[in-house]
Amino acid sequence: MFTGIIQSIGHIHEYDARGADARLVIRGGGLDFSDVAMGDSIAVNGVCLTAVALTPDSFTVDVSAETLRCTAGFMPGAEVNLEKALRLADRLGGHLVSGHVDGVGTVHHFVAVGESHLLEIDAPAEFARYIIRKGSITVNGVSLTVNAVEGARFTLNLIPHTLQMTTLKHLQAGSRVNLEVDMIARYVERLSLFTQTTDKD
Repeated sequence: MFTGIIQSIGHIHEYDARGADARLVIRGGGLDFSDVAMGDSIAVNGVCLTAVALTPDSFTVDVSAETLRCTAGFMPGAEVNLEKALRLADRLGGHLVSGHVDGVGTVHHFVAVGESHLLEIDAPAEFARYIIRKGSITVNGVSLTVNAVEGARFTLNLIPHTLQMTTLKHLQAGSRVNLEVDMIARYVERLSLFTQTTDKD
């Protein structure tokens, strides 16, 4: 479990294709690995991955073909947002994030407005219903608040701190981004469907 508060910007130092799978060595960009053990989870661009090897400044992960198919941003040399798994004593500064990406969205518009930036993203139609105004969403692992929604397109405001501390500053129209909707929306939908089915019995 994660919070969507990025702790470091790393980069993919090595990319070893293994058939349709891949093994990646990711440099941590100053992330402290002293409290990370083999088998621990680290979110990479919002994707929960397991550390299979560690050095003082890097970690290694195995990425399956299915994960590569359902996500974006795992190119050799790419910068990536990093967050270590949440501990029970940690502050929950963003929102509860599972690290299980729902799908890949496409940036429609990204433009400076004053000191901030306006970001518009087109989400896959099948889970656009989970995105609501003032609700939470994770974009490349970053916890953000939705400002507006129209159909499958939603709008976000990125403050200078967010741009400085994450890779979102590199986005442009056409960029593909990993999206995870607020898990509460999925649970509410499931509970509603279960209740409706039970009521009919």
